[in-house]
Amino acid sequence: MAHPFFINGEWLESETTRNIINPHTGEPVATVCEAEKLHLEAATLAAQDGFEKMRNLRAHERARICANIAALIAEREEDFASTIAKEAGKPIKYARGEAGRAVATFTISAEEAKRIGGEVLPLDITPVAGDRYGITRRLPVGPVFAITPFNFPLNLVAHKVGPALACGCSIVVKPASRTPLSALLLAEVAEKAGVPDGALNVLPCTREVADALVPDKRFAALTFTGSSEVGWDLKSRAGRKRVLLELGGNAGCIVDATANLDYAVERCIMGAFAYQGQVCISVQRIYAHESIRQDFIDRFLKQVKKIRIGDPLGKNTDFCAMIDKKNADRVDLWVGEAIAAGAELLCGGKLDGQLYHPTLLADAPSATKVSCREVFGPVAVIYGFKDFDVAIDSVNNSEYGLQAGVFTNDLSHAQAAFDRLEVGGVVINDVPTFRVDNMPYGGVKASGFGREGVKYTIEEMTELRLCVVNRDGMS
Repeated sequence: MAHPFFINGEWLESETTRNIINPHTGEPVATVCEAEKLHLEAATLAAQDGFEKMRNLRAHERARICANIAALIAEREEDFASTIAKEAGKPIKYARGEAGRAVATFTISAEEAKRIGGEVLPLDITPVAGDRYGITRRLPVGPVFAITPFNFPLNLVAHKVGPALACGCSIVVKPASRTPLSALLLAEVAEKAGVPDGALNVLPCTREVADALVPDKRFAALTFTGSSEVGWDLKSRAGRKRVLLELGGNAGCIVDATANLDYAVERCIMGAFAYQGQVCISVQRIYAHESIRQDFIDRFLKQVKKIRIGDPLGKNTDFCAMIDKKNADRVDLWVGEAIAAGAELLCGGKLDGQLYHPTLLADAPSATKVSCREVFGPVAVIYGFKDFDVAIDSVNNSEYGLQAGVFTNDLSHAQAAFDRLEVGGVVINDVPTFRVDNMPYGGVKASGFGREGVKYTIEEMTELRLCVVNRDGMS
């Protein structure tokens, strides 16, 4: 039977179905019903009713719901992990990590629900204010429409659902078409956790169907995680609603002459090849000081040989097939173009079906796609530099600006990187792939705008309201 979808506290079926394919085996994992255009109105009306329920809950009630969800995910952590591994082709050890992060995201949401405060403003800074003062509050903006990607099918849904519930918004989630099972499992958990009917609605559907909700004025906010091309197009059609975009990246990582080289190599391999590089903050460009560049490469190539390729459910597996053949073929094409343009292939560059082997290139021309676009695959390019300021300029020479990593034991270099790198986050002595779920996370330039990380998403999903009190007018 096809898995139903979730609207207004009910599980509904449709005649439109989709097989969810395991990227490793190519076999169906499950079949899901997809929402059709007629279901959009039901979901929208449910979200409107759900918003009225959520906005009237006390902070402790919203916190309890989020805490309940966290506890129930923890109870079923292995179910979530195996679902992620099967539908997304994510090695089980990383899938378990994602399930654990979702527990943390909802736990943080529960805590932040109690901390949505305001301030008192002394308006008597000018004589015309008299005996007046101001009070500010943050209030939920209204129903939220969320579109989530395939690569973190649970935790990136949690990063939209948790803050929405914490601050009193309702939400309609369109999960990625290839990986909707984790979001549907989350809806099961949320239902048991006491989420009011209509507060959470999960609609697997095609992009063409979901497009109708983008300009819908009944949604107060649109939050999207995915490619830059799609994100900016959505913004252009979203009307006056708030838009939060977490888009693509082309993450640069600087390895200074003073860096702990063994640690830098270990982290860069993880950052470049974890989940087959299908992470928007995956390490894509490495800038190594010329005095240590060859040493870095030698150690890197030695460690790459230890990566264990296999079934995502294998307990020792590090690396699996990509999400689909189309993207694996694209990565192979881009690598071939870079080699033809003069890049040196140091390892990898091999395509086996949907499996693209971990690949390191050297000195790919800056105009090649593997250097200037988002590969979103297991490919990194290494360059040398002599001057640290030039390395910063090289990282900045990109239309993207999500996060950057800098390995250095020179405090002045660390400070210069923080001051000058044109990114949303600078990570010192680690890769740009590092993220903890309470961090303000987001980018600049083509990488989007706004910030996720529960507290910061709550700020995006609430509006500041001012009340001025005139004590002179009190009798």
